[in-house]
Amino acid sequence: MSILVNINNIGGSITKEDDRYTVKDNTLLNNLVVSSTDLKPMKSTSGHNHKGQEEVYFFIRGDGKMELDGKEMVVKEGDAVLIEDGVFHRVHAGPKGCYFVCVFDGKRSH
Repeated sequence: MSILVNINNIGGSITKEDDRYTVKDNTLLNNLVVSSTDLKPMKSTSGHNHKGQEEVYFFIRGDGKMELDGKEMVVKEGDAVLIEDGVFHRVHAGPKGCYFVCVFDGKRSH
């Protein structure tokens, strides 16, 4: 079975929501989760790492900075960040906020 979703609305359900962001996870696949984060202006995600797991972030709207093991890089609409096994990562939104979609192995939890 194939599933079509729109990058601006990946479907799924809200898994986290607070004054910083809204996170939605689409868990329709057996092995991968597609997750979206709508990060409000000048807010940051908590940050985390995954031993034995890789992850890909696609920046769809807005801009900000991506922190990887303490080093920051500017990210903007159209950028993709490939996160290696075990690397601590966090997103800091710019003044317009940012919306990004990530794909990760569904066998783990955030």
